[in-house]
Amino acid sequence: MADNKQPELNGAFYGPAIPPRQQTRSRHHHSGRSCCCCLFSFVWKLLIALIVLVGLAILIFYLIVQPRSFKFYVTEAELTEFDYTNNTLHYNMALNFTARNPNKKLSIYYDKVEAIAFYEDSRFASTNVITHLNSFRQYKKSTAIMNGVFLGQHVLLLNNDQVAKLNEDKIDGVYGIYVKLNFRIRFRLGDAITSTYKPTVKCDIEVPLSSNKTMTFFKSTKCDVDFF
Repeated sequence: MADNKQPELNGAFYGPAIPPRQQTRSRHHHSGRSCCCCLFSFVWKLLIALIVLVGLAILIFYLIVQPRSFKFYVTEAELTEFDYTNNTLHYNMALNFTARNPNKKLSIYYDKVEAIAFYEDSRFASTNVITHLNSFRQYKKSTAIMNGVFLGQHVLLLNNDQVAKLNEDKIDGVYGIYVKLNFRIRFRLGDAITSTYKPTVKCDIEVPLSSNKTMTFFKSTKCDVDFF
């Protein structure tokens, strides 16, 4: 009878040893970290794409609309009184302003304009040029006229240098006055209206006294418009 005895098996028959569980956890940790990196990369690329799209939209808007700041001038000035006695300035000054909207597609709403007058860096008067009672819309490529009257008296403590300058201006009959205007405006494009902007306009003007015997005339002065 044949011998049916099974051959003995050696260790190689069972194949390679099972890797330790610690290595399995390491692969899972590496896989999770890769997923996080992929997600971060996707979000970062999406953010860059959005920034580029917004930048292109703004660029296209500017190329089509070509927004420009309004131009502002002091066209006329009349000073009938500017007398400084006992640390008090008595004044009477009227100014005419011209605002030019150079835009082809934007109109401007002037909601409020306040004008403040200074002499030698000392504030002496203010007036409301535009309020809600006379606010208006300035259409494209048009010019608007505004005016402000400064009338009254104000206690003004001038130092020796400022008094010396005042006496020089009195002899010359022309006073250097600085006028700052604070605006509240909005822009309109079609049916869309922007939020309120608050630009500042700065005007350095040389105003002759009306009783000046030298017959010096006021020269129209362009002002600086600052949106920042």
